[in-house]
Amino acid sequence: MVSSTAVWWHPIAAYLYMLHLDGPALAWEYLRRHPDYQQDWRCHRPHAAGVAHHWGLRLLEDPARDAREATPDWMPAPKRLVQIHPDADVSSDALPFRLWRFPGHKRLVHDGNRLFLKCQFAGHILRAALSPILEDGMPHSFAVRADHHLQEHWRAIGAELTWLDAAHAVPTAVARSRPGATALGHLRALQALDGTLAGASQREVAEVWFGRAVVAAQWHGDSDLRAQVRRAIRRGQAFMHGDYRRLLLG
Repeated sequence: MVSSTAVWWHPIAAYLYMLHLDGPALAWEYLRRHPDYQQDWRCHRPHAAGVAHHWGLRLLEDPARDAREATPDWMPAPKRLVQIHPDADVSSDALPFRLWRFPGHKRLVHDGNRLFLKCQFAGHILRAALSPILEDGMPHSFAVRADHHLQEHWRAIGAELTWLDAAHAVPTAVARSRPGATALGHLRALQALDGTLAGASQREVAEVWFGRAVVAAQWHGDSDLRAQVRRAIRRGQAFMHGDYRRLLLG
């Protein structure tokens, strides 16, 4: 166990990028902290499919990479995943598939069956699965998974395509929405989780958040400060130990 004197988890600035992550990206932030997952990566990386499937992945991803750099290939795929296939019924105004027209920073991963594309632009993450027979310049179509949640998938993919269409225009300025309470809660939970994994006590976590003077004056068995820290730690541990899968639905 790492000593609680290790203060790498103290600066709040190191966690601010988490305020703009979507559900699958937050799921990765929790999973990559799991000690058993880290052990599996060290022993089996990266192509042990059976081990990866245990964690809800097609391939193991390096836990040293945070959500800005990692490209976890989840199974089943998040509902916002855009599937792109060749279009066999070509119209006169069909647009050709151009990988480099996709906006922002791009990462590609091949999972043995298909190419998985991740694009990050203006605080948004777009994920797409490319058919193995799709080639640059081909007319293409977007597919929606047909299951009992068809309408939900349709709305999610529609929102992604609307964003993609808008992102093709060159913006003069990019404005991000103000983070909500849920995003702030995840930031707190992940920082508290890092603290406890590093060996810090609940009181030490509170001192990082509120300052030693405030904790010295207000820390007792029924204090609000102590309750906040306990809730954050419990939440972080619950998500790390399996609840991260629920975030894939967002």
